[in-house]
Amino acid sequence: MRDLDINFPIDKFEDLIIDIGWESLDDWFNFWNNKRNILSIDQYWNKKVNDDWIWGLALPLLSQAYKFKNNFSDRKIIGISALPGTGKTTLGKWLEAISLKLDFKIAVISIDDFYLPSDEMKLAIKNNPWNVSRGFPGSHSVKLMHDKLLNWKISGELNVPVFDKSLRNGLGDRSYWRSEKPDLIIIEGWFLGIEPLSFDIDEQQFNSLNLSRDEYLYVLNIQNNLHSYLDVWSLINNIWQLKPLKFEYMNIWKSNQENEMLSQKGSALQEEKLSNFLRMLNVSIPHKSFDLINSYAMFLIDQERNLVEAGLND
Repeated sequence: MRDLDINFPIDKFEDLIIDIGWESLDDWFNFWNNKRNILSIDQYWNKKVNDDWIWGLALPLLSQAYKFKNNFSDRKIIGISALPGTGKTTLGKWLEAISLKLDFKIAVISIDDFYLPSDEMKLAIKNNPWNVSRGFPGSHSVKLMHDKLLNWKISGELNVPVFDKSLRNGLGDRSYWRSEKPDLIIIEGWFLGIEPLSFDIDEQQFNSLNLSRDEYLYVLNIQNNLHSYLDVWSLINNIWQLKPLKFEYMNIWKSNQENEMLSQKGSALQEEKLSNFLRMLNVSIPHKSFDLINSYAMFLIDQERNLVEAGLND
């Protein structure tokens, strides 16, 4: 990997590669280097995408999916936990396409695909202090998510809704249902793997987050909602976590994501709606909860989304 533009520590990264199932980093690199002809990313990522994302994240994740498919008889689910705007959706499209070239099928789904239908959503988000239309724990059909994933593990049949964020003038809604028979599922989400804190958020934390009283009470409600997601998390075999060095980088990434959606689809969160959504993302779940995710692999990224660390989560 000497010829690649890689700036994260290699020792910790090699531990990850060996844990996935390769003899050494050189063995792994040679395996994929010999398959460069099928790893084209131009359709999904522009040429600005760095080697660190391709070789430091995408290929290791694909490597685990490849080993799971070839070495285990039971069906596996890999989770990607990453804040909005990180780039996980584009990563997912690449993984789906490249897996087919390796003679197996990955289906990438999002917990967002299980947002409640619009009528149920109105009740679920009623009186939230940020006046947002979706996004926080409690706005998903959690039982449906659990049942669909469990059914796939048992039968191999996947039948899940697909959520389109551009519908209803950016409020979003279910667009259609997808049915397929993938060999492996990757599920992604911004709070995937987050568990409720074992204690109430006390007054000191309340003040440090600079929450209003309404926000504080609603955050406690969200902590209660998180309990229902634990059965879903239990179906995930490994979680790969992408974590910014500073949480506030997410504001830039999410804003850029919405601007891109506006240019592509003509509808997205803008101005006050975007500001309210960012506020929800920043305060609805205490930041310390993201440090407690029981993730298998950890990838730290800077403001430009360069990988600064990649390896097993210690």
